[in-house]
Amino acid sequence: MYQEESDITGVAPAPGAGSVPGAGAMAPGLGQLLVSLQLTDSAFPSGFYTLSHSLEGFAHAKAVDADTLPRLLESLVLHGVGPADATALALAHRACRAGDPEAVAAVDEHLFATKLGREMRQAATRTGRQLLDLAGEVFDRPEIVDYLARVVRREAPGTQAVAAGVIYAATGVPVRQAVASDLFAFCASFAGAALRLRLTDHRKAQTLLHGAAPVIEEAVDAALRRELPDVGATVFASDIMSGRHERAEARLFAS
Repeated sequence: MYQEESDITGVAPAPGAGSVPGAGAMAPGLGQLLVSLQLTDSAFPSGFYTLSHSLEGFAHAKAVDADTLPRLLESLVLHGVGPADATALALAHRACRAGDPEAVAAVDEHLFATKLGREMRQAATRTGRQLLDLAGEVFDRPEIVDYLARVVRREAPGTQAVAAGVIYAATGVPVRQAVASDLFAFCASFAGAALRLRLTDHRKAQTLLHGAAPVIEEAVDAALRRELPDVGATVFASDIMSGRHERAEARLFAS
């Protein structure tokens, strides 16, 4: 029981996932692209805007500036969110498509256990539950509603990455596109946090995002090759900064 801590192309789409009611016929795959765009839009209220992904801790320690932001983002993607969250998303997506909710929960439990700091665990489960709750209403897919019910019963932690994997699978988004979309959402959230922390400006933030494209591609390819025992991050500096941030007197972000 969990206590709440407040594309591979060719995958068949879920029934009804390829079109929007009342919108008429769509080109094949366009419905899945639109789902990805909706879920990665900063206006989608998943709670990502409340997170800095340890960046605020680095800023407090004066360990990052405008020049080192790209290297920090690359490290977090390739050695943190890529091996951990992105890999878990891919595994959860496949398990959901296979109709195996127990396997989805096993991935969820494993990912949750790899998050060493309380702040990171809380961020993952709060955004995950919010994502499932809203997506269940928006997309009205039984896989999403059923997994949310499991999380509400505290039979699974409901981490954000696994929640996203379930949602993308239920809406027919291919696994490679799903992993790439979620990694882009992470990078966009990181860039947004950098803006609010005055580590960059709007123009340079877009350059930061564009520069992250090959890093995202590398992380996606690696995530799709990993298995469950491989899930876990090795960005210990980020864990340290998150722990310091948790005890900071003044904080702009939840993580």
